[in-house]
Amino acid sequence: MNFQVTLKTAATLAAFGTTAAFASSDVIPSENDTFSKWGEESGWTIYVDDTRGSCLIERVDENNNVVQMGLTKDQEMGYLGVFTQNDIGLKGKKENIILSLDGNVYEAKAYKKTKHLAEGYTGGYILANNPQFVEDVMKKYDMTVFPEKESGFTVSLDGTLKAIEAARTCNTEQNS
Repeated sequence: MNFQVTLKTAATLAAFGTTAAFASSDVIPSENDTFSKWGEESGWTIYVDDTRGSCLIERVDENNNVVQMGLTKDQEMGYLGVFTQNDIGLKGKKENIILSLDGNVYEAKAYKKTKHLAEGYTGGYILANNPQFVEDVMKKYDMTVFPEKESGFTVSLDGTLKAIEAARTCNTEQNS
């Protein structure tokens, strides 16, 4: 299937900050962290990363794609992880990807996750510090990953607005 899309924006929005610290295990949750379920909201599960004292949300959509969102340890940036059973052709540990949220196009560096994934899944994390991207994730319903490639796929973002608001409440509780 080919996910060719007409870009509604005149330019790709640079939505993601870069940081050398991403390679550090302090940026995203580690396989050694412990998690407890905090609650559920709009089809998303909210977890507390007990090791880091922060919260994240996770959802498996109707196509078995897994989406995770949370804050970096320093809470300076957000991360978004997408994992799929499709062969999406990620080659290296870090590569440029393009995301489309209802025609708003963002370019990011994806950091491939290879360890401790469920059988048959592949994917990675991106870091975001662009308020427009966060708003789009909260208010749009679909995100197309690699919209210009045949390996492109769409993940559902249904319920993210309320789930992110719940995760913010969770984070406030953890930090008080």
